[in-house]
Amino acid sequence: MDATSPAEVDRIVAQAAVASAQWRQASIADRARALVSVADALDARADELVPVAQRETHLAEPRLRGELRRTTFQLRMFAAMLPEGLWLDARIDHADAEWPMGAPRPDLRRQLEPIGATLVFAASNFPFAFSVAGGDTASALAAGNAVVLKAHPGHPELSDATTDAVVEALAAAGAPDGLFQTIHGTEAGVRALQAPEIKVASFTGSVRGGRALFDIANARPEPIPFYGELGSTNPAFVTRSAAEKDAAGIAYDFVASVTGSAGQLCTKPGVLFVPASSSVRDELAAQELPVGGPLLNPGIESGFQGALAGVRAVDGVEAVSEGTDALAPVLLSTTSETFRAHMDTLMTEMFGPAALVVAYEDESELVEFASRLEGQLTATIIGESGDGIAAELIPVLSTRAGRVLWNQWPTGVSVTWAQQHGGPYPAATAVGSTSVGMAAITRFLRPVAYQNVPDELLPDALKEANPLGIVRRVDGVLVLP
Repeated sequence: MDATSPAEVDRIVAQAAVASAQWRQASIADRARALVSVADALDARADELVPVAQRETHLAEPRLRGELRRTTFQLRMFAAMLPEGLWLDARIDHADAEWPMGAPRPDLRRQLEPIGATLVFAASNFPFAFSVAGGDTASALAAGNAVVLKAHPGHPELSDATTDAVVEALAAAGAPDGLFQTIHGTEAGVRALQAPEIKVASFTGSVRGGRALFDIANARPEPIPFYGELGSTNPAFVTRSAAEKDAAGIAYDFVASVTGSAGQLCTKPGVLFVPASSSVRDELAAQELPVGGPLLNPGIESGFQGALAGVRAVDGVEAVSEGTDALAPVLLSTTSETFRAHMDTLMTEMFGPAALVVAYEDESELVEFASRLEGQLTATIIGESGDGIAAELIPVLSTRAGRVLWNQWPTGVSVTWAQQHGGPYPAATAVGSTSVGMAAITRFLRPVAYQNVPDELLPDALKEANPLGIVRRVDGVLVLP
């Protein structure tokens, strides 16, 4: 696919700025209708899009069809959320001459508003859900912003086909021209990120690539928010009692989580801590691993093999189970002593079908290792009710991960109201945000307060009569419509 020229990038971002100014004035009903129109269009073209995705990504048809359903589901979920208005966080403080702070309080009214033209860097491993019409695009459009999508080179044909569907659906819904546009090429993405018309950017990918873009976003004359999901090893901690109760079940479920989608999931559990005295390691060795196959693209394959080779090279790491093919699943193991001495290397994300098992001697080591973790998307505890170590682990893991799981594995990120997909750096560049779930809309909004503005000039969410019929905080009290 030809890269987008500098002149074309400039034209596209300029048009996006104009479209954003128009879209922010659109009614909530219009935004919702547009999102549903996109979802309907993608569903209607499933039989056209899925085969293209299969060819470009090597992912299985059932996985891709499920991912497309997830994509259209989240578009419709944002559309359904918009009318209730809680995402606006509307607050009204009426003027109060007797305000106790010692000075009169002016009339102040605050809401969240669209931040502006948004640049989305698509992911490689989710060609639908984290790509052209994925969560970042859905939440940015729902918030009232135009989107410029930087396509991933791993699936360019699919990106253009999906873009055609999105653009046609938005036009049919009466959306402004230029509300959604796609560009190709690394240099085009950087140029768009540096363009003054772009007011916010999002990214899903590697630590190296994400950090480079994050630095560019912050080095601009006008720095902008950059929401990057970068990398995570997603450690899982097995207590003694859990290992004694169901070593075979733990081994089976762990292997399924590690090898699903050939290990190319940002939430894949890459390190498993098990008691040295348990049979979990033996049960893992007995598991039948799936046959290896091509990964998403040559870059992913190269990165995976490099990371795997680095972990293998540590003295004291050995194979538990592996296939003969270079891309077959691999389970490695080591002791807690070796892990302690080489933690930085052994916690490296191996983005592919591989994981490391660490055998610990004492449960107190789990708290030690948890306290030394870098930021993670997830952290998992496999335990039993009454495990004292769990009560110690959870408070520590909650400071290191965006999502803490109990007796469930982290692969599979449900689109819900309460979902959190992010975490401390390097899991994400913005610790206070999520890229999955309804709270994702807040990344593409900014607060604006109106002081002493006449009612007829206020946004509808802040007018005295509450024409939107939404819940608001009025003089400190939540008021129902």
